[in-house]
Amino acid sequence: MSKRPNVLWIMADQLRFDYLSCYGHPHLHTPNIDALAARGVRFTSARVQSPVCGPSRMSAYTGRYVRSHGSTWNGMPLRVGEPTLGDHLRAAGAHAALVGKTHMIADRDGMAWLGIDPASEIGVRQSQCGFDPFERDDGLHPDSPRQQWSAYDDYLVRHGFDSANPWGDFANSGLDADGARLSGWLLKNSRLPANVPEEHSETAYMTDRAIAFMQDAMTRDEPWLCHLSYIKPHWPYMVPAPYHDMYDATHVVDPIRHASERDTDHPLMAAYLQARVCQSFSRDHVREHVIPAYMGLIKQLDDNLGRLFTWMDTAGLSENTIVAFTSDHGDYMGDHWMGDKDFYHEMAVKVPLIIADPRPEAEATRGSVSDELVEMIDLAPTFMRALGCPGMPHVIEGRDLTPLLQGTEGFARRYTISEHDYSWSEMAKALNMPQEDARTVMIFDGRWKYVRCEGFDPVMFDLETDPDEVTDIGRSQTEEHVAVRARMEKALLAWATRHHSRITATKAVLSKQGMAAEQGILIGFWDEVEYEAATGKPFAALTPAGPPRS
Repeated sequence: MSKRPNVLWIMADQLRFDYLSCYGHPHLHTPNIDALAARGVRFTSARVQSPVCGPSRMSAYTGRYVRSHGSTWNGMPLRVGEPTLGDHLRAAGAHAALVGKTHMIADRDGMAWLGIDPASEIGVRQSQCGFDPFERDDGLHPDSPRQQWSAYDDYLVRHGFDSANPWGDFANSGLDADGARLSGWLLKNSRLPANVPEEHSETAYMTDRAIAFMQDAMTRDEPWLCHLSYIKPHWPYMVPAPYHDMYDATHVVDPIRHASERDTDHPLMAAYLQARVCQSFSRDHVREHVIPAYMGLIKQLDDNLGRLFTWMDTAGLSENTIVAFTSDHGDYMGDHWMGDKDFYHEMAVKVPLIIADPRPEAEATRGSVSDELVEMIDLAPTFMRALGCPGMPHVIEGRDLTPLLQGTEGFARRYTISEHDYSWSEMAKALNMPQEDARTVMIFDGRWKYVRCEGFDPVMFDLETDPDEVTDIGRSQTEEHVAVRARMEKALLAWATRHHSRITATKAVLSKQGMAAEQGILIGFWDEVEYEAATGKPFAALTPAGPPRS
């Protein structure tokens, strides 16, 4: 077995941090995820770099902020040449594989400009965030422009679920009492069991594919990182039996919301509340109908993770595999009168993060809880260090979490940052916002959450006195609030003006910047005496030699 550990990086899509029993949900019990937390570190203040799938994931895969990698929304290509975790691991002799979702869009124009064939080895990796795709499935198919027919569709057909759209007709539809097919895209159908047995559902299938990857990896003599990226509990909110009716309206936690939020005069927040998904989830009967299905999807995920972890134990992989569990963002589910994600309240931007490191160095932190401010971009440098990659601070903007995993000194962060490009949205259309201005950025210091809204007043919450974030103090004129806003705006400016894009500035390159004199480039010297005093070298040594004597 390799001396370097393996890494199993599990990501659920659209999973709220507070819909796990180890994070305090009163009705939804997730014993397998809880057991993972008992043997690792559970982080209580982890936030993503964007409350939207695509940019959040691109930040996770690059270890860089959204403004740095430039993939600001779903469908925005990650530019060709942007270095990723998979690229770094490959250079260190480790294998990085994808099983599931990435939400990446390839920069085909960039590849064409450089003459890279998308079907070539380099082209495939450029198209898959640097991962080798053991199986990619973004969960929108086969009639989505982002993904066509998939291996999962083939799998469903082989098992008798044959149609022009097996994913939509079986895995994400239900049947009424008369046998008519009802689409999971419609929220009213969320309580129906999916038209497929649990063992053939997306969650079970992707678990099987992760096991298949690990079986294959055991035949190789190289450490690996497997990014197991589940499609659920992301919408469509439809789950197979028996999970579809495990929960009902009595298990739905009361929404976090206040009438004053609905009466807001902040133009951007008012536009959010008018969006279709927010209008839907602000209705109690929608919440009570959809949330039990959402809970069922999470319960199914936990059961499948239990099956996966048991297999790893039996195969002898658990003793040498770091397991990380997280989500790419949360889900409002009617809190603050909102639905889906797209803004910065805790249920959207804060995510569960559990890391269990089996190595002896992490023994002291098993079962511990960390309240440190951490970001999704911190995972890349953490995995890189574990798998033997050198530090790359000129590229990676995240911070290595190893000190927190091993209980040592050396980790501290003052702020977390998250960004959103809403130029695609109903909000931008309603506000007539041009693409270049339809953006927001959040900075959070552990107490104050400040959201800069381009073209509008900021939004701000004090989580110490208002942990539910129902009172916007972005325009409050109290002395303390004015001072905090000024401090946060200054911190944002300092962050925004850092060297985010100077990724070619390696130590070797930087060391040459001070070698001008050694290279014969003399700037500002008055005479030979001044030069020799500054360099300690004779000026005559720089004098070009004459032609060779005959």
